Amino acid sequence: MSYNADEDQIKDKLQQLRCHFTWELIIEETEIPDLENRVLEEIMFLDIKYNVGIYNLLAYVKHLKGQNEEALKSLQKAEDLTQPEQANQSEVRSLVTWGNYAWLYYHMGQQAKAQIYLDKVKNTCRNLGKSSSYRMECPQMDCEEGWALLKCGGKNYEQAKVCFEKALEEDPENPEFITGYAIVIYRLEGFNKGPQSGTEFCLNLLKQAVRLNPNDAYIKALLGLKLQDVEQEAEGEKYIKEALTNESSKIYVFRYAAKFYRRKGVLDEALRLSKLALAETPFSAFQHHQTGLCYKSQIIQIKKTTNCQPKGQDKENINRMVLLALQHFKRAVQLKPTFEYAYTSLAEMYAEAGEHRKADDTFQKAFCLKSLNKDMLQHIHFHYGRFLELHKKSEVDAISHYLKAIKIESTSIDRDKSINYLTKLASKKLRKNPSDIESLSILGLIHKVKGEMNEALEYYERALRLAPDLENSAVTPRH
Repeated sequence: MSYNADEDQIKDKLQQLRCHFTWELIIEETEIPDLENRVLEEIMFLDIKYNVGIYNLLAYVKHLKGQNEEALKSLQKAEDLTQPEQANQSEVRSLVTWGNYAWLYYHMGQQAKAQIYLDKVKNTCRNLGKSSSYRMECPQMDCEEGWALLKCGGKNYEQAKVCFEKALEEDPENPEFITGYAIVIYRLEGFNKGPQSGTEFCLNLLKQAVRLNPNDAYIKALLGLKLQDVEQEAEGEKYIKEALTNESSKIYVFRYAAKFYRRKGVLDEALRLSKLALAETPFSAFQHHQTGLCYKSQIIQIKKTTNCQPKGQDKENINRMVLLALQHFKRAVQLKPTFEYAYTSLAEMYAEAGEHRKADDTFQKAFCLKSLNKDMLQHIHFHYGRFLELHKKSEVDAISHYLKAIKIESTSIDRDKSINYLTKLASKKLRKNPSDIESLSILGLIHKVKGEMNEALEYYERALRLAPDLENSAVTPRH
């Protein structure tokens, strides 16, 4: 048989494997350094029962960086960690590791070694009575795939959700499956992508995960944040305090506790915890962003107490905090060039510093990110609209971006706020000029979006009476 025929046969077998090379993980090249850093942080600071999966992911990341020898070392570490596990879990995780070995040796041009690991997979699958020689279908494997997708960022969350749901169909009380599913639903809800049953569904999942994993401080901290989301802050704080007394996953608990206390308005404590986490994870884009948000909250607090007229020491404190916030937001973007939220935070802080050109440039960079989904695009349009209205004093341009945010049909706080500010601007213009056709049309659109069709029709009819050709306008309804 020819060399090419042998290679084709091996490639066909490799494509049947279930491992990081076949799971279609969506990772942009610019995200690889941040992903590697997050993986290393988890190895160092996240207390989990099974580190096999994270070392397998590290091996895949090393391969993406062209560091195949380092990738082999990570796979060896994963193999060493597999030995003490329970038999069924050990077998599944070994299949993932061997699959990654096979792919890695194939890419290194060492087909004989790739075949050795393919044979290991085949023999194990046969011993387990699987119909496929190279592919294992079982809940634990679905869980492994779910974790890999979850750790690779937001573009992978929907598929991670599918994997955990599939695993839970077979084993609905499995603590690991429930934990993975609860985390991915929590993350998706943060992106306004959760299931229709919404917040209550996520809350119940997190409670179930805590019940099944009573010593898991990480999941307790997430439950505390979710309870705060649903205005059960006192109950949420109990879980945050419990998590803080546990030595498990300390750095991650500091992160989430800092977020909890920032949102509660206990800003000194939030900043203290955020700095503790940052001291241990100085290359974390997430933690730099969170620390910057603490300074931003302090700025807002001073402005509120001084009625937006800070003087003396208050003004000096604001200037100092603006510089510190800028420093952390800039670092977040440097560490993760696809970090959309950090771009809007940085742009808004430039505006706060009076650097309007830098603010505008940063918003434009955010709009140009390849990774933008519709929810994030909506977020940027809203915040750019606020910048244009408040700092550039351009109501016309602000209206344009509020409209763009509203027309993205994703329910979110940003969309609700866009509707609110757009209503105020259109009503203000209409008070000045009752015959302002654009304002009438905008108010018609707003009522239509809110499902208030009678009110929408009233505004559209008023506009049409003033301009019969308005049917061609971008803001009128299409029939």
